[in-house]
Amino acid sequence: MKHRMFISTALATVACAALVATAVAAPKNRLFQFSGQVLGTSTSALQIQVEGGNPVALRALVGESQDQTFTLGANTEILVWQKGVPHVAAVSDLNQGDTVLVNVRAPGGSSLTAIENTSAGTVGDHGNPAHGPTQPLFLYVGTVGGAQSDGHISLHVTDGNRSALLSLLGQPVDQTFTYGYGTIFLLWQGKVPTIISPSQLKAGDRITVRIRAPRISTLAQIEATPAAHVGDHEPADPSLSS
Repeated sequence: MKHRMFISTALATVACAALVATAVAAPKNRLFQFSGQVLGTSTSALQIQVEGGNPVALRALVGESQDQTFTLGANTEILVWQKGVPHVAAVSDLNQGDTVLVNVRAPGGSSLTAIENTSAGTVGDHGNPAHGPTQPLFLYVGTVGGAQSDGHISLHVTDGNRSALLSLLGQPVDQTFTYGYGTIFLLWQGKVPTIISPSQLKAGDRITVRIRAPRISTLAQIEATPAAHVGDHEPADPSLSS
């Protein structure tokens, strides 16, 4: 009897060890969340121009193009939001220019290719911002001293749009702006933007910082608002932006 009990206990121990080993070996699925504007759709794919995302999504995008294509599967749920209320819809209801939020669950550490080949769980369509943003744009142009970190961008301001320059009246040209987990950093090489991390900025790089904030905001309030996106060597003339 004791011999049988010993064998049963040993088998149970081995089984538990195997389960633990399997749990440790198998990485947990994580949420990769991408936001952007619809470029095109098909029955099984959604192409967007990425404008932001959660930290793990943005890390997966480093070194990649801003335009990306995600997989739509049989279980992907399309939700169209109207006046704050979501309604189940079809792929055909996604229109070019619509702002969407793409949620994909994949093992932590997955490559961008693996993420994009995994069917999205949900796609939230928040419509086309045809009437433009509700808050004015404060656009600052300048140079950085090198890599940036800890959610801050130290910028030597050299130019900007009218709203930005007005906020700087009587202020030093060296200012510190904020970036958040949804801020996207783009390196422009010609007309092609590639997503980078703040640590990849180099000393002397010409940077554009875009922030949306209430028109009556003080400079301190603007600087405390996370930038929408940061452009490195952006080709367009930022002083013409509204």
